[in-house]
Amino acid sequence: MRAAVLGRPVGHSLSPLLHRAAYAALGLDDWSYDALDVGAEDLPVLLAGLGPEWRGFSVTMPCKQAAVAVADEVDQLPRLLGAANTLLRTDAGWRAENTDVTGVGMALQLGGVERVEHAAVLGAGGTAAAAATALASLGAQQVDVVVREPARAGDLLRVLGALGVSADVQRLDRAGSLTAPVVVSTVPASGQAAVADLTWWRGQTVLDVLYAGWPTPLAQRVQAAGGRTISGLEVLFWQATAQVELMTGRPAPIEAMRAALDA
Repeated sequence: MRAAVLGRPVGHSLSPLLHRAAYAALGLDDWSYDALDVGAEDLPVLLAGLGPEWRGFSVTMPCKQAAVAVADEVDQLPRLLGAANTLLRTDAGWRAENTDVTGVGMALQLGGVERVEHAAVLGAGGTAAAAATALASLGAQQVDVVVREPARAGDLLRVLGALGVSADVQRLDRAGSLTAPVVVSTVPASGQAAVADLTWWRGQTVLDVLYAGWPTPLAQRVQAAGGRTISGLEVLFWQATAQVELMTGRPAPIEAMRAALDA
């Protein structure tokens, strides 16, 4: 059986580390997991040419929206978000799933956020929509959306509206200080300087979905202000455990996967 992570660039991904550790712990010696450099435009041709040995894919940028469009079945969550981070082989073809919401939710809860009423999301892409959904599941009634270009927040505002969550859109260059006690940043590495320059305060909790080069400039600034930070490694870990269970039909070996990540 074969599985892989799809995206571009994808060489930095730690998904192969986590999934291979899971297969080894589960005794799935005939399973392999690779990293495939694939753009969104390549996805339909790739899936059409695969044999039955391919069981599933982890999907990262820029393919998350395309995964929904190309799937034969779309689960309720990725349909709402307009983005999928998982493709599963079924008898009917390929089914789109989303475990990012699980990843963000688990990272926040294990980081001490059991409930929140007011939160903020930096960015407005597919990961931002997953973050907003996770925040709503933790009780958020108000989510501030902080973006460079407010016109790009349409999909995220649609998701928040469907969830019954009030939203306030703010331009990043005018945000200054965020009043929300819980913030999730989905801003890529290229935008770190801008978000790090916001004013952070003691007691604030910030989850940065980035994990390469931790602590990121944003995390360093939050920590210096006395805030609490949560690494994107936690999001990666928990969304991966959910993917392992979906792809293999077996409970994820949490301890083995955690040991591999720690190492």
